[in-house]
Amino acid sequence: MLISANELAQPLVESVFQKVLALGAFPRLKLTFSTLLPVYFSTATDEQIDTLLEIEELDYQKAQALINIRAPGNTRELSGIDPSRMTRRMKTNKPIQDWVISGKVRWVLCNYPTQALAQEAEMSLFDYEDFLYGATNIDWEEQSRFQNKIKEAFDAGSEVRLVGPGTDLRFNIGGREGKKCDGQNNMPDGEVFYAPLEESAEGYITYDYPAVYYGQEVNNVFLEFKQGVVVKATADKNQNLLERVLETDAGARKIGEFGIGVNYGIERFSKDILFDEKIGGSIHLALGNAYPEVGGKNQSAVHWDMIKDLRKGGAIYLDGKVVQEDGKFKI
Repeated sequence: MLISANELAQPLVESVFQKVLALGAFPRLKLTFSTLLPVYFSTATDEQIDTLLEIEELDYQKAQALINIRAPGNTRELSGIDPSRMTRRMKTNKPIQDWVISGKVRWVLCNYPTQALAQEAEMSLFDYEDFLYGATNIDWEEQSRFQNKIKEAFDAGSEVRLVGPGTDLRFNIGGREGKKCDGQNNMPDGEVFYAPLEESAEGYITYDYPAVYYGQEVNNVFLEFKQGVVVKATADKNQNLLERVLETDAGARKIGEFGIGVNYGIERFSKDILFDEKIGGSIHLALGNAYPEVGGKNQSAVHWDMIKDLRKGGAIYLDGKVVQEDGKFKI
């Protein structure tokens, strides 16, 4: 079992390490320091950024389970880094990403509460801990049953239309089965997601919340789609970053994922996609790489989730019928 974390998560790492041993499994620690990422991106040569060592791949390919514990010390540590270097490293690491999402390794991802996460969410550390536990310690069996109803409706549908302030976007999910996220991998969890047909998106969407990319905020993102491709992209802040990410590869301009947030224990935006994409009454669209497990074919080094809040004046239509209004389902 591969346990990936940094020094700030030491109490949880120690507990997990002990549990793994108690199960009779073999723990392998993949530990780093919370300060090293900006050092890497500011110092590494082009060859180092573009090279994936065989031993790095083997760590994942030989593991039967992966436990990834996130505990950032500074959520803005990469704000001064050229985004092209980060997207290049994402391309380099794509074989690992593809391996993990292929289903060949069991995995779970969670946060360990840190001052940086609390500050980013504009909470005290104690309040952030309560926020984390409130999103996590829910009745997952009941959540799974709730997600069944949503999945059954959308699996039987075809055209999805999203309507809200600055938004009127249509795309097709016909023939593709969705996937429930009911506490098996991400923690917290709470979404049902699909891979839209690659050339089906038509219309436009305006995002209420900042789209965060490696700690950099892109505010008031507006995207216009034609035949599935972003043809216009604007932002009030960091538009250059938005454009650079869209230029990563051909797949970066297409929608790889349509996700429906259904964890109503998460009520506020925290600038952390692990939580924000699950906000009950929200949806998210990811530019870039799609998940093959739901029939997605789009390939990209990018997978950038952006959140749209539908709780005030928003609606989801499925084949012309309103299935959610103001964040509340009518299924």
